[in-house]
Amino acid sequence: MRRRTLLALPALGLVPSALLGACSEESSVPADPGSAAVPEAGEGAEVIAYGDDPSQLAELHRPDGPSRGVVVVIHGGFWKSAYDYTLGQPLARSLAAEGWTAWNIEYRRVGNGGGTPQTFDDVAAAIDALADVEGVDTSTVVTLGHSAGGHLAVWAAGRADPRVAVTHAISQAGVLDLVMSERMGLGGGAAASLLGHTPGPADAQWDPQQQIPLDVPVWCVHGIDDAIVPLGQSEGYVVDAQAAGAQAEIVRVEGDHFVVIDPDSEAWTATLEVLDSIA
Repeated sequence: MRRRTLLALPALGLVPSALLGACSEESSVPADPGSAAVPEAGEGAEVIAYGDDPSQLAELHRPDGPSRGVVVVIHGGFWKSAYDYTLGQPLARSLAAEGWTAWNIEYRRVGNGGGTPQTFDDVAAAIDALADVEGVDTSTVVTLGHSAGGHLAVWAAGRADPRVAVTHAISQAGVLDLVMSERMGLGGGAAASLLGHTPGPADAQWDPQQQIPLDVPVWCVHGIDDAIVPLGQSEGYVVDAQAAGAQAEIVRVEGDHFVVIDPDSEAWTATLEVLDSIA
């Protein structure tokens, strides 16, 4: 069974006991993420810590030639500690091969010290840490996130007075409306777990839907057959953003929730085409 299929099962609460052994063999997620040591970098990358917690790290993937800009890769997993930055490694390698500097970040998640505001603080700190990385030009910084990472990618684009500004955001099947996410029960109440309470109007600072309009262009790449984060999360955001005068675009692709993070898929090719339009 393919890795992305296995990852879909726990998100849906469908992990048969017969697959547990196979999951543990194939997964690179530590058994205890909160106490994991700083891991070795993926192939061709350098691990850089931006804080003291084991989850406050990022992988830097540099292109062989001149860089087209920086893409900050933010993994998903409904903000839960069961999922980690290794989900972003294949995308980071692909981006470096396409001439981008990829910054594949880890952050504290629910279950290993994350939540609100810790998860958000870490994402902000990881992006701002680019200012201290030698040889990295931060004039073009694109956040690229999948699922919960898509939420964080768009959220990060709206930060006030950042040290390193996000210039463009790409959400891959992102959870962009926390209030609607909770009403639909996405991720088994993952948004409420992230915030520590049921999302509402008081959570505008954490919720991309409530931060419309952004000054930063946003692309929402989403599989039309996504049963984990429905296409409406992206469609609703784009419709409302455009109505508010913001630059936002929906990119519908064939496939499920995980096709957008498969480097061999047409969905990933569509994402690379979005990046080609940037630089």
